[in-house]
Amino acid sequence: MWILYAILSALFAALTSILAKIGIENVNSNLATAIRTAVVLVMAWGIVFVTGRHNEVGNISQKSWLFLALSGIATGLSWLFYYKALQTGDVSKVVPIDKFSVVISMALAFIILGEAANLKTIIGGLVITIGTFILIAG
Repeated sequence: MWILYAILSALFAALTSILAKIGIENVNSNLATAIRTAVVLVMAWGIVFVTGRHNEVGNISQKSWLFLALSGIATGLSWLFYYKALQTGDVSKVVPIDKFSVVISMALAFIILGEAANLKTIIGGLVITIGTFILIAG
């Protein structure tokens, strides 16, 4: 089932880029990010309440709160820079660079989380890296 979720994530991430590029025209990138974030916030909490998970908030550990907060900060910074890049650059060039986060995430998973690096993942990461640099140079 995770593969379906990953495919849907990729589909909606692709739509995000196109919709954002259209919507950000004549709008400050920071303001656009704030609007997007507000929509995501309402949507996410709506899903939490509709699924009845809101009463689990008290069960979250301090460690989880800390790392979820840090993840939120990283997400916010990513979105701010992403929207600024989209506002000033072509989607077809911004997105591949943004998606280079896949390779960075893989490297961090190996280093920080101790996940196993096998030949397939290393080759995959190298192919993404090469493709990213070809697109940047083009």
